[in-house]
Amino acid sequence: MDHTLNWPRDPPTRLSLQLMPERAAFDPATGTLFVADVHLGKAAVFRARGLPVPQGTTTGTLARLSQALDRCQAEHLVVLGDFLHAKESHASGTLAALSHWRQRHPHLHCQVIEGNHDLHAGRVQASFGIESSTEPYARGFLRGVHHPPEPGSGQAPDTLALAGHVHPVLTLRSRTDRLRLPIFWLHQGVLTLPAFGEFTGGFAIDPAAQPEGEAFVVGQQVLPLGRKTKH
Repeated sequence: MDHTLNWPRDPPTRLSLQLMPERAAFDPATGTLFVADVHLGKAAVFRARGLPVPQGTTTGTLARLSQALDRCQAEHLVVLGDFLHAKESHASGTLAALSHWRQRHPHLHCQVIEGNHDLHAGRVQASFGIESSTEPYARGFLRGVHHPPEPGSGQAPDTLALAGHVHPVLTLRSRTDRLRLPIFWLHQGVLTLPAFGEFTGGFAIDPAAQPEGEAFVVGQQVLPLGRKTKH
């Protein structure tokens, strides 16, 4: 089940986003699906460097991306950086999987806002029909970047920035167990998306240390974690 995030939090609402359990955010007003940190071919990179890791992670990542696209009927896809992991991501198997995925969505407009890994990996060949840009995505009250902007960076008050790079996760603990889950992290006008790729690590967020932020936990559905107020 999706969670609807209205922005700004106080009326009047400027935009509404659907936070999806596929680890994507959808803007119904523009038909645009946003994902971050896809890291296609990361497992292939590790294998090329002599490290034994499982196969099939790229196929699984692209299947989940298709699921999200089909479910929200998006017309546009914006990747907020790190679409490919490294130069070895251009391996034939990775590109074949990407070609098959692209054939399944021939009319989808795709744009990559380049991240640090994209700069090293290089762009995919033009035949895939995937645009790349070093400039932020900007439309209405929404801005898309790879690195989360620093507080006080001059962002307009009503603007919501979507970002990646961090791979935010949250650890939930009980007396006998703990569970580490990806999250959407909203903090000071920046919504940081969870890493979309199957084979990615995560950076632990501590909401108690930043009580003005909001975490949305991703499982079979997206659930907001209760906010704690300062005393």
